[in-house]
Amino acid sequence: MNFADLGLSEELLQAVEAAGYTEPTPIQAQAIPPVLMMKDLIGIAQTGTGKTASFVLPMIDILAHGRRRALMPRSLILEPTRELAAQVAENFEKYGKNHDLKMALLIGGVQMGDQVKALTEGVDVLIATPGRLMDLFERGKILLTGCELLVIDEADRMLDMGFIPDIENICSKLPTNRQTMLFSATMPPPIKKLSDRFLSNPKYIEVARPATANINIVQHKVAVNARKKREVLRHLLQTDNVSTAIVFCNRKTTVRELAKSLKRHGFGAGEIHGDMDQPARLAELERFKSGDLNILVASDVAARGLDVKGVSHVFNFDTPWHPDDYVHRIGRTGRGGASGRAFTFVAPEDAEAIDSVEKLTGHKIPLFDLKIEDAEVPREAKPKSRRTSKVREEREEPAERAPRREPRAATEEPRRERRQRRSEPEPADDGWNGPVPEFLRVSALA
Repeated sequence: MNFADLGLSEELLQAVEAAGYTEPTPIQAQAIPPVLMMKDLIGIAQTGTGKTASFVLPMIDILAHGRRRALMPRSLILEPTRELAAQVAENFEKYGKNHDLKMALLIGGVQMGDQVKALTEGVDVLIATPGRLMDLFERGKILLTGCELLVIDEADRMLDMGFIPDIENICSKLPTNRQTMLFSATMPPPIKKLSDRFLSNPKYIEVARPATANINIVQHKVAVNARKKREVLRHLLQTDNVSTAIVFCNRKTTVRELAKSLKRHGFGAGEIHGDMDQPARLAELERFKSGDLNILVASDVAARGLDVKGVSHVFNFDTPWHPDDYVHRIGRTGRGGASGRAFTFVAPEDAEAIDSVEKLTGHKIPLFDLKIEDAEVPREAKPKSRRTSKVREEREEPAERAPRREPRAATEEPRRERRQRRSEPEPADDGWNGPVPEFLRVSALA
């Protein structure tokens, strides 16, 4: 099967071919036809299977007919993070180059002025995060009554981030006769409840069992002490034929510290986490995509939906707290049919977390036989600890810093005895060697 068999327009097929794609992925092959038929859709597929194109492509053809109106977007795509929203926007620009469609991006961390200006001119496609969309809606800067098509992407991630109440609020303000598509990697009960409420007789598509990992990814777990994680990571980066890698951490502080450590050891590393403003995050991501950096240390803000070609390795520096995040993290490699490798560092305190991951994925992750003696710092060459060095310095240095004084000559009088006190008169040399009586100190001239 190729894209021409799916009923897409000739202009769109030209754009797809120019992007280098000829055959649709399973989720695309099953989702595009019912979307073109204006049916509601639930798409369940693991990350990296081409979900974005499965709704972007048919939307372009659907929106090719119609006209724009000020402040009233014709379609709405909800994304959980700024990075995902920006990626969907890139897809629209790539595939919609032969169509006259206007798009606006509503995300936090940037100025509202340009976003409001774009809405005023009218847009066909509005890509937004729930928080910024509700902010502009409450300010009266946007109207949702003209929205004909709604896409809720990464719905399970929306649930994890607490956006479900916002999504319910947004859906209640949209026309009831709209077309709705919901895409997710997993289908927890709250998402099932959401779909039952806001979708009408949806077409259900599932191309992989929920929470299964890509079969093209070779998975390993590495038993390691928490204090040795950085050393083990450096060893694997140097010995496992790593071309580009994403290293995931559970905490933003760990992301910052680990990125600095890798840079000190000569690695081309960058960082991306939620405390960075949007321009800085996009700039760092662009440096990684362009090859200026080959290692990206990230929090879970980068775990879902980011499509970076050629990522050979994923390292879970921390075992993820939520087992669903494991599937999304390692899904950054092995994309588009390519192979990839994923390593998860498991400290003793991570036993419960890795058990939850293995229970969710349905298989035991094989233990990697780590030969750390081949690491870049041999044991005998390791620098001494600062504490040990300081103790030795204190033992060895005083002789150089403060040379021992020469002993006084035996004939030399002690300094304390040679000094005379000015307040005391010179003793009379009359042979008297005892204390001087007080009456002898009285002068007759006084």
